[in-house]
Amino acid sequence: MLTPSMHKRRVLFVINSLVGGGAERVLLELIKSSQHYLRTYDISLALLDDVPRQYTPPSWLEIHQLKSRSTLIGSIKELQRLLKVLRPDVTVSFLTRANVCCGLLGRIYGHASILSERVNTTSHLAGSSFGAFSRFLVRYTYPFAHHLIAVSDGIGDDLKANFRVRADRLSTIPNPIDAARIVAASSQVSWAIGDAPYAVAVSRLTKNKNVILLVEAIAESKLRLPLVILGEGPEEEAIRTRAKELGISDLIIMLGFVDNPYPIMKGASCYISGSNAEGFPNGLVEALALGVPVIATNCPSGPSEVLHRARRENCAGLIAGEFGVLVPQNDAIAMAAGIKLALEPLRKAAYAQAGPVRAADFNVGRATKGYWDIIENVLLRHKI
Repeated sequence: MLTPSMHKRRVLFVINSLVGGGAERVLLELIKSSQHYLRTYDISLALLDDVPRQYTPPSWLEIHQLKSRSTLIGSIKELQRLLKVLRPDVTVSFLTRANVCCGLLGRIYGHASILSERVNTTSHLAGSSFGAFSRFLVRYTYPFAHHLIAVSDGIGDDLKANFRVRADRLSTIPNPIDAARIVAASSQVSWAIGDAPYAVAVSRLTKNKNVILLVEAIAESKLRLPLVILGEGPEEEAIRTRAKELGISDLIIMLGFVDNPYPIMKGASCYISGSNAEGFPNGLVEALALGVPVIATNCPSGPSEVLHRARRENCAGLIAGEFGVLVPQNDAIAMAAGIKLALEPLRKAAYAQAGPVRAADFNVGRATKGYWDIIENVLLRHKI
């Protein structure tokens, strides 16, 4: 690490906004646990979009609020203006739009850029209306970066195979989970679900997250198990319509975005995820930290690595993994069977014990050190 007598290097974190989401929460977890690096670094955060914040940054953090209007061109222009004034030594960006901007502008202005890829890029962009153009932008700009951090091995494999990212510029650092904070928050008073068993899903309501599959699985299971859904998104009405078609509207409880979801998660009989694409499944690991049995689709990328310590391609069919149940994608029958499997009394008790142990592998301190090791190595290697 640099000595206090030397010039402080400027580290600028960049993300689209602080709306509710896994990437935004993870970024703030990393920054909050980085305060001791202020002895030798100037640390600040740029927010590309001027939208309401659902997460609160630490009071010591300098915030640069930009007004990109959620567009790529606007983001590039706004960030370009900031970089000319701030002149950071390195940018550390989260999410695809911020990554594209930082990869491109780092090439132009000569500062180091570190990109943190939170999603399986191929799967994520496949559902985009501008998918082909977005893939071109990623393929063009990501190789400019001095280093890329993937949150799962599957994401890293995709970046190497499809986006020209060099293996020697790629590392995997899973998202950090503050288990102690989650457990403490789970004991707070929350909206009362009741004492009856229920399943819970925490997700943005988008097609890629495939919450409709969970509704279909609840109907298929014949368990009369209520499903509590925490999250917002464009698929909300489609989910309600499907539940009505299946005759289980009374079992689907949609609460929208909940600031503290952990009491509801802790009280659930199981946590289910039907996603067709993940980066790193934050909610899944949070459920493990609370001792809640997990059933998840074996999607790219992350669930198999967390629940079975295995790459996705090495897992087939319905698997009762060491830490949770994996099921094939888009298979409501398999998801229903997985729910029943996880709720078997002995297996449920085993998962309740194993979950917190596995969640401890993803602690904040380990992730924070990993990020700063890369930041310092990049600065040293490129002599910036």
